[in-house]
Amino acid sequence: MGTRDEILDAAAEVLRTQGFARATTKSIAQVAGYSEAALYKHFADKAAILLAVMHERMPELPGSLKELLGNPGSGTVRGNLTQLARTAIDFYVEGFPILVSLFSSRELLAAHRLRLQELNAGPHKAQEGLIRYLRAEQKLGRVRRTADAGAAAALLFGACFQRGFEVNFAGVTPPGEEHDKYAAALVKTLYETLQPTKPDGGRPGPRSTRAQ
Repeated sequence: MGTRDEILDAAAEVLRTQGFARATTKSIAQVAGYSEAALYKHFADKAAILLAVMHERMPELPGSLKELLGNPGSGTVRGNLTQLARTAIDFYVEGFPILVSLFSSRELLAAHRLRLQELNAGPHKAQEGLIRYLRAEQKLGRVRRTADAGAAAALLFGACFQRGFEVNFAGVTPPGEEHDKYAAALVKTLYETLQPTKPDGGRPGPRSTRAQ
């Protein structure tokens, strides 16, 4: 691991625990084990460090979506959504303090927005990716054709974002098992509106449900 990576790891820790306003380049350098001079060889200022942490040290939510989009019809819809929800919870729980920091400065938020535009990225991309996945599953008959994919995607990510807010507001990080249960319960409820109906309008039996 190089100097830049070690500085980013330290910056992610400091930003999560102290927030952008209280974090200093000096404190980041100290946690990384380097001088401020070494830090400035890689980053112009604290804002540049924050943007790098946002793009390189946040949990890998886009990767989970890419995997889903590349394999519609694999696994089970409910299982796939549960795994995605679990990843999204980690993304928001770990990233919430950093995400909030963006709104401490209009200039910082504008720089972050511009960088996302350059990368063809942004918070809307996750929802758009999930919508595409659900529509692909609709074509395969594994999601009810009349289900609103956009609303389902918004509900899933909205609930995961709320989880991230609640955990950070409480200031106590629950064990991973609690996040597992939350993701499973969330998707169980959501999937009830997504699972296909039988021709007679009823819900599929246990065997058919497992096949989804």
